[in-house]
Amino acid sequence: MPDKHLSAQFDSELNGVSSRVMELGGLVESQIRQAIHALSHLSVEAADQVAEIEVRVNAMEVETDRELSSIIARRQPTARDLRLLMAISKATANLERVGDETTKIARMVKSIIASGSARALPSSELRVAADMASALLRKALDAFARLDVTTAVAILKEDDAIDREFDGFVRKLITYMMEDPRTISASLDLLFLAKAIERIGDHAKNIAELIIYVVKGADVRHTSLAQIESAIK
Repeated sequence: MPDKHLSAQFDSELNGVSSRVMELGGLVESQIRQAIHALSHLSVEAADQVAEIEVRVNAMEVETDRELSSIIARRQPTARDLRLLMAISKATANLERVGDETTKIARMVKSIIASGSARALPSSELRVAADMASALLRKALDAFARLDVTTAVAILKEDDAIDREFDGFVRKLITYMMEDPRTISASLDLLFLAKAIERIGDHAKNIAELIIYVVKGADVRHTSLAQIESAIK
């Protein structure tokens, strides 16, 4: 009976810290929505709200790390339970970095608004890429909650589409700068903004890789899609 009781307590703690990651993910998603709104409507107010949410994101990361450290020290988990706790820790770090990238987007939006040249540049295409990155992160969080390996692999493939959007946007910005040197400053702001969006996609991809790590015990970082698909069979 005592062993069963301890097991139930451990399961409860795992569920609790897993729920905290989902809560953090929801908070980061709200940051992204505000950043996209700031970009779409050239809203300084929305950009400021992103920074306000970032304070809460950082606090939640610290709190989650503290809770994870306590669980590992007290329970000394092994095998899949240990992989899950490590994955939660890394997922939390990735979400915090998404928050950092989103805050960077908000700062860039404010800079572009201040420059007065935002409407002369192709920022609408960035909104499409930002929506793609946000949807990919949402999909990664949902897959993480269910430890869905099939969806994780699909996410790895979808991240390539965001990378292609980024490459195409960079080529277009270079054309703008060559045709009108007066757009260079605002174009560089958009370039950094585009890179931040692309990095959100990368963090969603990292979370997808963590799902495969938990379920299959395989570290698929820095490996090709063909190798990943082979590893999960």
